[in-house]
Amino acid sequence: MGMGIEMKNKMAKRAAKEIKNNMVVNLGIGIPSLVPNHLDSDKNVLFHAENGIVGMGRAPTHGEEDENLCNAGGFPVSLVEGGSYCDSCIAFAIIRRGIIDFTILGALQVSEQGDLANWIIPGKKVPGMGGATELANKSKKVIVLMTHCDKKGRSKLVKECDLPITAKKCVDLIITDQAVFSIREQKLWLTEIFSPFTIEEVRKNTEASFCIDENVIHNKE
Repeated sequence: MGMGIEMKNKMAKRAAKEIKNNMVVNLGIGIPSLVPNHLDSDKNVLFHAENGIVGMGRAPTHGEEDENLCNAGGFPVSLVEGGSYCDSCIAFAIIRRGIIDFTILGALQVSEQGDLANWIIPGKKVPGMGGATELANKSKKVIVLMTHCDKKGRSKLVKECDLPITAKKCVDLIITDQAVFSIREQKLWLTEIFSPFTIEEVRKNTEASFCIDENVIHNKE
């Protein structure tokens, strides 16, 4: 059973809290694409897509989509006032130049040291790596939004990734459907728990070793 839209929005809303005014933020496909819907209206933020948009806005309402305006995953988006278009070369130059403040990505696995695996499962066809490697290596901060466990119930927070690595020691913050973790000095720290989960349940569902922040938050929203 897949994750419901309510939980996806809860995770996206939590990620939006990390975004500060005047940032340039890249969004991966999937749950990260929901983040603009939860951004405070008073924040001036430029959302970047590697297919050539700087200034994505909230998802358009049904019937208001522009067939020529989509994100890197091919889903309809809007454009904020002052937003602009560029070709993919410029979009990737923005990434490689280190201008991106945050990238918010999905993941298949994250290790307890912050290694990221998010582009391929061996034996399955994918269109390509896209901008994952550049984003993971060049963004000032990497946030991962992902389910805590895979479809077989296995932890996606692992001691070591056994899937092909996208980038090593690049992840700063992980938001799952169960909890929020930060990586500090190559150690995984539990900082927040989503209701109705408990610390004991999170520990049981997590392969990776982690420390518990003394001020861990119990999020009941």
